[in-house]
Amino acid sequence: MDVRVSPARLSGRIRAPPSKSYSHRAILAGGYSDTATITGVLESADTAATRRAIEAFGASIIDTGVDGRLEIAGFDGRPGVPDDVIDCANSGTTMRLVTGSAGLVDGYTVLTGDASLRTRPQAPLLEAIDSLGGTALSVRSDGTAPLVVRGPIAGGPVALPGDVSSQFISALLMAGPQTDEGISIELQTPVKSAPYIQITIEVLEAFGVRATTVDGGYHVAGQQQYRRTTPYAVPGDFSSISYLATLGALCASDPVVIEGASPSAQGDTAIVGILEEMGASIAWDRDAETLTVDAAPLTAVTVDVGDTPDLLPTLAVLGVYAEGQMCLENCGHVRLKETDRVAVMASALDELGVDVTEEHSRLCIGAAPADVGGITLDGAGDHRIIMALSVLATAGDVPCDITGAEHVAVSYPDFFEALATLGGSVERR
Repeated sequence: MDVRVSPARLSGRIRAPPSKSYSHRAILAGGYSDTATITGVLESADTAATRRAIEAFGASIIDTGVDGRLEIAGFDGRPGVPDDVIDCANSGTTMRLVTGSAGLVDGYTVLTGDASLRTRPQAPLLEAIDSLGGTALSVRSDGTAPLVVRGPIAGGPVALPGDVSSQFISALLMAGPQTDEGISIELQTPVKSAPYIQITIEVLEAFGVRATTVDGGYHVAGQQQYRRTTPYAVPGDFSSISYLATLGALCASDPVVIEGASPSAQGDTAIVGILEEMGASIAWDRDAETLTVDAAPLTAVTVDVGDTPDLLPTLAVLGVYAEGQMCLENCGHVRLKETDRVAVMASALDELGVDVTEEHSRLCIGAAPADVGGITLDGAGDHRIIMALSVLATAGDVPCDITGAEHVAVSYPDFFEALATLGGSVERR
């Protein structure tokens, strides 16, 4: 599906979707438990992949159909051998977290995904499982899926790079409590996307499991049980909120109010401070869990996205409409997502006539042309690229067509409905 997004002025009240990062981890924690109730779970293609995975390991899920509430009868720390290949679709988070679970299985697990996911690096996690006493290999011997994993791992010390994917660390922190020895992770390189690890630790604590930061690395003791007696509520998603807040900052005729902006460990809460620094009219009522955003002239800033890689497409769009040059630094790892998001955004902005400078770990956005829009933009099959380009088109001067718009289902299935609710112009083609 393609969409035509036209310039519009926006206002109104909208509720942010639940956090994808928290949803993944809470579903998996429910699988590791004996029983658990999760509320406010994001319904998306990615979280559906994690649900399928824990069911493959022996959990059962009742979707009540009310407020994202799942009733999970878990495998209680003992995942069984799957009857079939686990298809992680386009979900890198599912692939990494579930590879850790597969390391606990007394038998073989095969994991695969779509064409995009089968290009993403997995080798450090496979090597870690090998060093912990399991067997893990890439079928094509290139560190990418399909993967074959055999356990059970015993636990112990392991070394991991911190600058490829924080999900490798999260996978072992979630599996470690079910091992005999626990897992101690030594970082070979400084960690990037550290807030995502803090999300993992926060969810572990919510399910009665303790993990700690030790000498710049991480440790989780073995022989712990996942237990929670009350429902676990997933907070709102600040990655998705970033698009809504940016729409307000660029396009609001009256304030845009975003509900569900609950304080949490999400690194993408940084969008609030970045917009404030750029001069946006934005107020976060943490008690009411609302963000109120109004349009204002913006000034470009320099942002280190080492801990907030998912914000890069959104920040690149802000750079188009800000006064001065916007530079996004420390972004080399953003090239390892569903697409090379640095290159894809640079290419899209260049096609629009925006002044762009692309380096391996730096993207700078300068002057925009007099009229932004009027062309077809390639969504690259990447949900975050598609949503960022939709924000760009809404704030532009001439309609843009965006390809592959159905891929927003990965993280924000109702994105275009939300845009229309605020007064946006979206035509499905």
